[in-house]
Order: sequence, then structure tokens, then C-alpha cells
Amino acid sequence: MQRFTNASLILPDRILPNASFATEGGNFATVGDCGPGLAVDFGGALVSAGFVELHVHGGAGADFMDGTPEAFQAVCQCHARHGTTSLTPTSTVATRADYLRFLELCAHFESHATGGARSLGGHLYGPYFHPPAKGCHPDADFLTPDPEQDDRLLDFAGRGLKTLTIAPETPGTERLVKAARARGLVVTAGHSFCTFPQMEAAVGWGVRHVDHLFCAMSDRARLRPGQAFPMRAGVMEATLHFDELTTEVIADGGHLSPELLRLAYKIKGPDRLALVTDSMRAVDGPDGDYWFGPTGTGELIRRQGDVGVTLDGTALASGVMGMDHAVRTMLAATGAPIHDIFRMATLTPATILGRQADLGSLAVGKFADFVVWKPDFTVREVYISGERIAP
Repeated sequence: MQRFTNASLILPDRILPNASFATEGGNFATVGDCGPGLAVDFGGALVSAGFVELHVHGGAGADFMDGTPEAFQAVCQCHARHGTTSLTPTSTVATRADYLRFLELCAHFESHATGGARSLGGHLYGPYFHPPAKGCHPDADFLTPDPEQDDRLLDFAGRGLKTLTIAPETPGTERLVKAARARGLVVTAGHSFCTFPQMEAAVGWGVRHVDHLFCAMSDRARLRPGQAFPMRAGVMEATLHFDELTTEVIADGGHLSPELLRLAYKIKGPDRLALVTDSMRAVDGPDGDYWFGPTGTGELIRRQGDVGVTLDGTALASGVMGMDHAVRTMLAATGAPIHDIFRMATLTPATILGRQADLGSLAVGKFADFVVWKPDFTVREVYISGERIAP
């Protein structure tokens, strides 16, 4: 048994000062009191559960769509340095062959260590976008739902595939969503210009999450050119309206202004709002041009400070920062309680993925994934399954 003492534990609903805990066999054995014995003294530092990342494409010069074990390991190790201990590797728009290779690697790393954040199964992101809402994604294989084609991808459910993103307005999507839900997948809506009624229908099919709120989605203003009156609501308004829907924000300071982060927090609350990075391979790299998606066949975009932009500088293009930066940004923007901010990066995303029983909080029986913080909320130490892995 490994014991740790003199810590301020960030729990989902409060901070527990002057606390200790113990780990054994890769899990938390006690929380609050570690019992007698030699212990690591954290000197009063804040300790949180490890971050759970729903939406991440790359880091440290690698992209999950590079299609190699080395790329997967590099990305997972990169994000572990920023406090992320579990993640769902996220694809980009690519070719059918790229998608299959991505899912095969996701299946492999569900049962093999990465040397960094554990892989929870892939987030298939891109095949079923509404093409005009693709954002910075490459022009490649946008798929129209088709049973034979869909089932080949859905066969990875439980062995490499965890999450599927769809655009509700695409013909054939109802069958796809119901088939995915029947196989236990988390189904999200994203990169969609659908109307409020179409989004409401998707909720009825089983969609329960919406990707990166305010980004690559329809709203009243976007829908109005197609119908002057009455004005109509879109994905954004539906996301804010339906209590059944959780969502996420890219809190990097470049994608969304502080007032939008405050709005999201006020309306959805910390139990229905997750923090994500949506980051690509430029994390921990200098400013410059990078491939988003597979090297050579993806889309060239530019890291410019703390955000990714298109080469002409006129639009946003993925994230370039780690989750620790998102926590600092959200804290500064909202002034919300520290435990609420950390909940949005830990227990809330774990719950969205259905992994709250073993991830997302400092609780007996869960994986002993935790992060020790410096006073300025930069990472001091990262542990996965009770073993220190970074920095």
C-alpha cells in the first residue's frame, strides 16, 4: 500500500483540506485518511482526480490519424504531462482506410499501456459530419449513413470504439444512431447545421451530448438566410434548452470569449458541461504550420499563440493547449468554485462516457489517477494507477 498525506483533495462538491489517502493495486484504497505508516508528504498541495478528455486529436507533433502506435503513444504521453490521465482518441475527416486503421489502434491501446494517458476507446469523428459544417477538417470521406457501411464501423463497439458523432440532418441518421446506441456507444451531435426540431428528434433517437458548444453548429443567425421568418433555432439553442443534453467547451481563451464560457457554465452547470481541448499535434510545439489529421493528406493549419487558425488567419482551427490550460482559463473566466471547474474536467466527462464507476474522482475503488498541483494551477506531478508518470 502506498500512502500520501498533507494534501487538499479536490472532490466533486468541495475541497477537503489536511487530508491523506492510500492506493493499492492501482486503485484508491482509502480517501481522507491513509492510516499509519510511511507516507509521501504533499506539503498541503491541491490534489485532483486525473482529467478525462472527450475530444482530442493530437499533441507533441503527432496525430491519432497518423495511424502508428508511436503516434498514439506520443499523444497520450503529451496530454498526461498536462494532467490528462484518460482520453478518447478522436479522429478527423479522412478516408475509410484511415478510419479502420484508427479504430484498430484504438482497440489495441484499450488493453495496452501508452506510457501516458489511458485510452478509453476511440471517438469516431468525421465520417458523418454535414459537409458545409466541416470547419477545418479535410475534404475526404463524408459518409451518408448506410447499413452495410455503418455496421463495419460499429463492429468496433466495445473493442476500440466508444463515441460516435453525427449530424442529425443527414438522411439515414436515425437508424445509425439507434444501432450505435444498441451497441452501447455514446452518440453525440456535432458539425451540424440542423434545426431545433431536427435536434429534438435526435434526442429522441438517443443523442445525449453535443460537441464543442458554439463552434461548427447552427443557430438562429446561421439559419435565417434560408428562411427569413419566423426565425428558427438550431443546434446551439437546442443544446442550451434540453436538460437531457450534456455539452463541452474549448476553454483555451481563443475559441470562446469569457462571457460565452460564463453563459455555458450558468445554463448547463458543472454536471452537464465538460472541458475539452480539441487539440491537434501542435500542443507543446512552437508557432507554425501543422497537419491536422494524417501527415500529408490532412489539412494544414497554423498554431498562432494559444489557438489554431486557418492558414489565412480568418477562422479557428482546432486547439493547441492542454487541459491544465483549459482549467486555468475557465477559472479566470467564470470565477466558479475550484471544485466545479475540476468537476468539468474529471467526473463530468467520465459520467458522459459512462465511466464514473472507475474514473473521474478521488474515491475508494476507482483507478488511482491523480494530479498534484502547484499554487498557480500548473502541473506538479501526475499519477496513473498509483504510479508517478510525469513530469
